[in-house]
Amino acid sequence: MIRINLLAAERETSKKKAVVLGTAGQKMTIGCSVILILAVLFIGWRYWTISRESTQVDAAIVAAQQETTRLHSVIQQVQQFEQRKAQLQQRVVLIEQLRKGQTGPVHMLDQISRALPQMLWLTELKQSGTDVIVDGKCTTLTGLSEFVSNLEASGYFKRSIEIVDTKTEMAGTPPSELIRFTIKAIFQQPGEAPQPGVSGRLVLRAVLDAHPSLPVTYLPRRTDVVEHGLDHTRAGDLVLTLGAGDLTTVPDEWLA
Repeated sequence: MIRINLLAAERETSKKKAVVLGTAGQKMTIGCSVILILAVLFIGWRYWTISRESTQVDAAIVAAQQETTRLHSVIQQVQQFEQRKAQLQQRVVLIEQLRKGQTGPVHMLDQISRALPQMLWLTELKQSGTDVIVDGKCTTLTGLSEFVSNLEASGYFKRSIEIVDTKTEMAGTPPSELIRFTIKAIFQQPGEAPQPGVSGRLVLRAVLDAHPSLPVTYLPRRTDVVEHGLDHTRAGDLVLTLGAGDLTTVPDEWLA
């Protein structure tokens, strides 16, 4: 009698199927594990990258705030310097104005002292703007007239000077006659604009009227003076310049 064990064959088939199924499950588990590990690594890398960028941004913000604070202080210093500069410029302008204003009284007193003739002296001098009131005494009306003429000829007082008042009084021992006077003049600052119609041509005409044969030339511009001098001078010539202002620098331009 022959016996066939069919259960053993079935058991071997079941074992083979289990082994196959177990191998596929392990692969799936390993694959999921790998995917999970990669996901964790990606998330970690991404977190680290974002953290580093955040740190860099925070550092940049701090640096920008520090730079803003520094620039704000610099701007304040610049504003202080600008204010200081404006104040200094105002002071310079004021000083220049004072200097220009000082030249007027100096020239005025100098010209008045030069215009004083003998036997005439001043007792009071008052100035209000350009108006000048001069009080004084003299022994003769001729001296007063000479004083007025000298002031007008100086060029620092506008024509004509007004004799406001004259009175005769007795003074001294023995008594002598003195003339008390008051004159009013208008002082013109040096460098004022010339009056219309008044120029060097008037001097030229006066000279030619008195001496028609004199070789006199009128040159209205300063540059013409230099060119004229170069054309009419030669080595060894003596050149004299008479005038005011920067006329004394003309010879230096000739020699340059």
